[in-house]
Amino acid sequence: METHEGEYRARGNWNELKGKMKMAYGDLTDDDLAYDEGQEDKWLGKLQQKLGKTEHEIKSWLKSL
Repeated sequence: METHEGEYRARGNWNELKGKMKMAYGDLTDDDLAYDEGQEDKWLGKLQQKLGKTEHEIKSWLKSL
């Protein structure tokens, strides 16, 4: 995924992005948003399950934030 935690952290926007994600989906927790390097598929899968969205929908949403 082009817009993962490492990219946002490098730009200093990760905390802002997490805040926007939590505002959009109030039931997201810090655990849901924890991204481990190299675990992108697992992270996306967790978000898919929690939000009931497809991987494409989540990636598009993240790019829009």
